[in-house]
Amino acid sequence: MRMSVLLRLLALIFVLITSWVIVRSYISFSWKTVRLPRWLAGSVSKKTRVVRNKCDLSKPCPNNFFAFKILSGAANVVGPSVCFEGHMIMSPVKNNVGRGLNIALVNGSTGTVLRQSFFDMYSGDPMLLVKFLKEVTEDMLVLVASYDDPGTKMNDELRELFSNLGSSYAKQLGFRDSWVFLGAKDIKSNSPFEQVSPVTPTVDFAIYTFLS
Repeated sequence: MRMSVLLRLLALIFVLITSWVIVRSYISFSWKTVRLPRWLAGSVSKKTRVVRNKCDLSKPCPNNFFAFKILSGAANVVGPSVCFEGHMIMSPVKNNVGRGLNIALVNGSTGTVLRQSFFDMYSGDPMLLVKFLKEVTEDMLVLVASYDDPGTKMNDELRELFSNLGSSYAKQLGFRDSWVFLGAKDIKSNSPFEQVSPVTPTVDFAIYTFLS
């Protein structure tokens, strides 16, 4: 009886060892040899690359062009934003916008942001804006976005200064108009980068280096 049990145990061990040798000899478990079906591999490894243009423009700008986007405020609820070459210069998130006119000055050759400020055109001192605009030089781009009211304190001197920057709407700008504008000092014609509307306007263009 004991002998038969021992023989069965030896036979079982022999079968297990033989099976292990066969599996090891004919089947490789190396992960380097594992291949997924094409349809499965594609769904796992394929990645979609999202290309984001500067200032979230709908298409990229060519070489030697600056990308910019100017968005006016919506009534007195949502503040304006000014973006240039992918850099958000002014926005509610940056907490550097205010009621009236929000203005950024940019070097027209290098794209360097030089200065930004906002001017209260409802109850503020318009002479502060007059002084600011008189300091604009010929190598600067002037980016303007209105918020709430740009027109109440817009006097004749200011209208003339903006007209000299290329604005065709400054002389008619009124109470609570929404206005966006990009200009430069003493350009030869009216700036093509300007919109005024009772609703929120936006200007998003590529501009050739210093309005060439």
